[in-house]
Amino acid sequence: MMPRATACPDVVGDLQVFKASFFKALAHPVRIGILEELVRREMSVQELQSALGLEQPLVSQQLSVLRTNNVIAGRKEGVIVRYRVRDRLVGDLLDVARAIFNNQLTGTQDLLKQLRKQSRRPLS
Repeated sequence: MMPRATACPDVVGDLQVFKASFFKALAHPVRIGILEELVRREMSVQELQSALGLEQPLVSQQLSVLRTNNVIAGRKEGVIVRYRVRDRLVGDLLDVARAIFNNQLTGTQDLLKQLRKQSRRPLS
Protein backbone atom coordinates (compact mmCIF):
# COMPACT_ATOMS: atom_id res chain seq x y z
CA MET A 1 0.00 0.00 0.00
CA MET A 2 1.37 3.41 -1.02
CA PRO A 3 1.38 6.24 1.52
CA ARG A 4 -1.05 9.06 0.88
CA ALA A 5 0.31 12.39 -0.24
CA THR A 6 0.41 14.78 2.69
CA ALA A 7 0.97 18.03 0.81
CA CYS A 8 -1.58 20.66 1.76
CA PRO A 9 -2.99 22.57 -1.24
CA ASP A 10 -3.19 25.74 0.86
CA VAL A 11 0.57 25.88 1.35
CA VAL A 12 2.27 27.78 -1.42
CA GLY A 13 5.98 28.47 -1.53
CA ASP A 14 7.50 31.92 -1.76
CA LEU A 15 8.78 31.20 -5.25
CA GLN A 16 5.27 30.39 -6.49
CA VAL A 17 3.95 33.60 -4.91
CA PHE A 18 6.73 35.57 -6.60
CA LYS A 19 5.96 33.95 -9.96
CA ALA A 20 2.24 34.59 -9.59
CA SER A 21 2.88 38.25 -8.76
CA PHE A 22 5.06 38.58 -11.85
CA PHE A 23 2.39 37.07 -14.10
CA LYS A 24 -0.32 39.20 -12.47
CA ALA A 25 1.74 42.26 -13.40
CA LEU A 26 1.58 41.12 -17.03
CA ALA A 27 -2.11 40.20 -16.91
CA HIS A 28 -3.59 43.25 -18.61
CA PRO A 29 -3.90 43.94 -22.34
CA VAL A 30 -2.49 47.46 -22.04
CA ARG A 31 0.50 46.24 -20.04
CA ILE A 32 1.19 43.57 -22.67
CA GLY A 33 1.02 46.26 -25.37
CA ILE A 34 3.39 48.47 -23.39
CA LEU A 35 5.87 45.62 -22.97
CA GLU A 36 5.68 44.73 -26.66
CA GLU A 37 6.74 48.31 -27.40
CA LEU A 38 9.40 48.51 -24.69
CA VAL A 39 11.18 45.31 -25.72
CA ARG A 40 11.94 47.12 -29.00
CA ARG A 41 13.28 50.32 -27.44
CA GLU A 42 13.07 52.76 -24.56
CA MET A 43 10.04 55.01 -24.74
CA SER A 44 8.44 57.91 -22.90
CA VAL A 45 4.81 58.03 -21.78
CA GLN A 46 4.01 60.27 -24.74
CA GLU A 47 5.65 57.87 -27.21
CA LEU A 48 3.75 54.94 -25.71
CA GLN A 49 0.49 56.92 -25.89
CA SER A 50 1.07 57.58 -29.56
CA ALA A 51 2.15 54.01 -30.39
CA LEU A 52 -0.80 52.42 -28.56
CA GLY A 53 -3.43 55.08 -29.25
CA LEU A 54 -4.26 55.44 -25.55
CA GLU A 55 -4.79 58.30 -23.13
CA GLN A 56 -1.98 59.43 -20.82
CA PRO A 57 -3.66 58.49 -17.51
CA LEU A 58 -4.18 54.87 -18.63
CA VAL A 59 -0.61 54.51 -19.90
CA SER A 60 0.81 56.07 -16.72
CA GLN A 61 -1.33 53.84 -14.50
CA GLN A 62 -0.19 50.68 -16.27
CA LEU A 63 3.45 51.80 -16.29
CA SER A 64 3.15 52.24 -12.53
CA VAL A 65 2.00 48.65 -12.09
CA LEU A 66 4.86 47.35 -14.22
CA ARG A 67 7.39 49.54 -12.40
CA THR A 68 6.09 48.54 -8.95
CA ASN A 69 6.53 44.88 -9.90
CA ASN A 70 10.07 45.49 -11.22
CA VAL A 71 9.18 44.52 -14.78
CA ILE A 72 10.25 47.90 -16.16
CA ALA A 73 12.55 50.70 -15.07
CA GLY A 74 12.56 54.41 -15.81
CA ARG A 75 15.40 56.80 -16.37
CA LYS A 76 15.19 60.58 -16.34
CA GLU A 77 16.23 62.40 -19.48
CA GLY A 78 15.74 66.05 -18.60
CA VAL A 79 12.07 66.35 -17.64
CA ILE A 80 11.08 63.18 -19.54
CA VAL A 81 11.18 59.67 -18.10
CA ARG A 82 12.16 56.96 -20.58
CA TYR A 83 11.01 53.44 -19.76
CA ARG A 84 12.63 50.11 -20.62
CA VAL A 85 12.15 46.47 -19.68
CA ARG A 86 14.44 45.51 -16.81
CA ASP A 87 15.24 42.13 -18.30
CA ARG A 88 15.48 41.53 -22.05
CA LEU A 89 14.16 38.00 -21.46
CA VAL A 90 10.70 39.56 -21.13
CA GLY A 91 10.78 39.80 -24.93
CA ASP A 92 11.57 36.08 -25.12
CA LEU A 93 8.68 35.37 -22.75
CA LEU A 94 6.29 37.34 -24.97
CA ASP A 95 7.60 35.46 -28.04
CA VAL A 96 7.06 32.08 -26.35
CA ALA A 97 3.55 33.12 -25.29
CA ARG A 98 2.81 34.21 -28.87
CA ALA A 99 3.98 30.80 -30.15
CA ILE A 100 1.78 29.00 -27.60
CA PHE A 101 -1.25 31.08 -28.59
CA ASN A 102 -0.52 30.44 -32.25
CA ASN A 103 -0.41 26.68 -31.57
CA GLN A 104 -3.71 26.87 -29.71
CA LEU A 105 -5.35 28.86 -32.49
CA THR A 106 -3.99 26.49 -35.12
CA GLY A 107 -5.52 23.58 -33.20
CA THR A 108 -8.83 25.43 -32.99
CA GLN A 109 -8.75 26.16 -36.73
CA ASP A 110 -8.13 22.46 -37.44
CA LEU A 111 -11.17 21.56 -35.31
CA LEU A 112 -13.30 24.12 -37.14
CA LYS A 113 -12.23 22.68 -40.51
CA GLN A 114 -13.21 19.19 -39.32
CA LEU A 115 -16.59 20.47 -38.14
CA ARG A 116 -17.20 22.18 -41.47
CA LYS A 117 -16.36 18.99 -43.36
CA GLN A 118 -18.74 17.00 -41.17
CA SER A 119 -21.56 19.50 -41.65
CA ARG A 120 -21.29 19.17 -45.46
CA ARG A 121 -21.86 15.45 -45.31
CA PRO A 122 -25.41 14.28 -45.89
CA LEU A 123 -27.23 13.08 -42.81
CA SER A 124 -27.68 9.29 -42.68
